Amino acid sequence: MGKIKIGCETYTWAMSGDAYKNKLEHILGVMSKAGFKSIEPDTGFMNGFTDPRVFKEALDKNNIELSVLCHVEDWRNPKETAEEKRNADQWIEFMNYFPEAILLLVQMPGGDRENLVERQQNLLSCVNEIATRAAGEGITCSYHPNSPMGSIYRTEEDYKILLNGLDSKVIKYTPDVGHMAKGGMDPLKVIKEYRDIVNCVHYKDMFENGKWAQMGEGIIDFEGITKYLKESGFEGWIIVEDECDEAIVNPDGVTAKDGIYIEEVLRPLL
Repeated sequence: MGKIKIGCETYTWAMSGDAYKNKLEHILGVMSKAGFKSIEPDTGFMNGFTDPRVFKEALDKNNIELSVLCHVEDWRNPKETAEEKRNADQWIEFMNYFPEAILLLVQMPGGDRENLVERQQNLLSCVNEIATRAAGEGITCSYHPNSPMGSIYRTEEDYKILLNGLDSKVIKYTPDVGHMAKGGMDPLKVIKEYRDIVNCVHYKDMFENGKWAQMGEGIIDFEGITKYLKESGFEGWIIVEDECDEAIVNPDGVTAKDGIYIEEVLRPLL
């Protein structure tokens, strides 16, 4: 068994609206039963678990570890707003209890791509500053771009600006293979190009028409990407974030199926 481990993101349950908002313990149980070794919760799912000791108890009970904590904000200004800074600092403090885990920063997509250059620079300024503070506490950060039409980093040209603008001394890169494919890129090519700053990878599948697919049913070459990660000495987490339509009504079932795909197809490659 190699050093690559596979975890699961809570976004699969976020697709149901608020139905699972206060059911983190249930989600942990589903992930554990499906064979996942860790969780990447969005901070929106942490109601009742903002005390890291309480959260650690719930993790231990389900034999799951925290691999990544996903923190989403707007970051539209040249500096963080007072509220954004407060929120980030709260989660930096929380992460002190989980020194092996990554604090993953994700921007909430806007409604459009107006004032693109300014917004791109503002985002970089904010996340580099947060990561600098986090690094001062010994916490590892990463940035995860996405692909809705209002995302400011969604195309190959955008990625060049982003990945050359991140302060790689304090913040690395989490490629999401589905978002890259949606933005017209070859995920494996991008991962290879920026491999030296990759410290986590998100897996989601996509049909040729751009709709999200259940893992293993779309066009993403998970086997090729997984083989490359192993060959290149990657020792971080692969995080599954399934966004297929079925997840809206049956996130538990989607996660169970993903677990079978991983066991049968991906784990033998590790």
